[in-house]
Amino acid sequence: MNSFNPFLYISPELLSLLAIDLSIAIALLCALRFLTGLLIGVNTKDELAKRDNFAFGISMAGSIAAAGIVLTGAVTGEAATSYVVEAIGVFTYGAIGIIFIKLGRILHDKIALNEISKVKEIQQENIAVAIVDAAASIATAIIVRSVLIWAEGLDIYTGIAVLSGFFVAQVMLVLVTRLRESHYAKCNQGDSLQAALQGGQIAVALRHAGHLIGTAMAVTAASYFLSYEPTAIVANLVGWFAISVVMALLMWLLTKIAKKLILAGINVAEEIDQQDNIGLAAVEMALVIAIAFVLTALMA
Repeated sequence: MNSFNPFLYISPELLSLLAIDLSIAIALLCALRFLTGLLIGVNTKDELAKRDNFAFGISMAGSIAAAGIVLTGAVTGEAATSYVVEAIGVFTYGAIGIIFIKLGRILHDKIALNEISKVKEIQQENIAVAIVDAAASIATAIIVRSVLIWAEGLDIYTGIAVLSGFFVAQVMLVLVTRLRESHYAKCNQGDSLQAALQGGQIAVALRHAGHLIGTAMAVTAASYFLSYEPTAIVANLVGWFAISVVMALLMWLLTKIAKKLILAGINVAEEIDQQDNIGLAAVEMALVIAIAFVLTALMA
């Protein structure tokens, strides 16, 4: 009888490829720190260690997490035709992903949260705004990662596919923000969601962050329904957007039902919006993300 050998053989070539992937990933994450400070116009060392700016730390943590998520779409662990091809592929995908994350951060500031300046608020140590900023980066990264895995090869068509996915991500984040704003105003006599974030309401920020990340996870279901056709640019874009809207609506419906059952007897809007109940907001955030996990798993 053959004995079980717990040590699997790994070829030197595969170890070399993994070393290349990890080295590039770590290098990109290191570069991200300085890029974050450059875009905000601050010294990252001073913000983190001297001013102890928690908001900046949260925002930067979101960017690092987002970059890691994108890199999982670039670093597949599969053997490439050569070390050079592997290095170029991982670096290109990783760099493009990080650029899209940063571009998405700017667009989210200018379009989704158009009534406030996230950069200014984070510099003024507004933790609520930093939480939403981190969530928006992570949400963008989740969708970009799914497109990187969905698309094949490294050519102009792949770039267009990733750009399409990025566009869908930003549209969905804006739509979610507008819907949440409308719901917030309805439950709070016309008050502004963005004003609440600017006022530092962490509970409101946590709940909104959960909806952003949950929606992004639901949007990735498009990669399970659509087959990648490099030259079908319009069809890919329309397909991703249509499925994204359907999945986002389905997630919203399931979340609403789950909240009615799990949080029965609790006035969620009053607790979170008016009493800044961070604990309850964390529960709703976890609930939305949990529903999104289950939904995407079923779709897969």
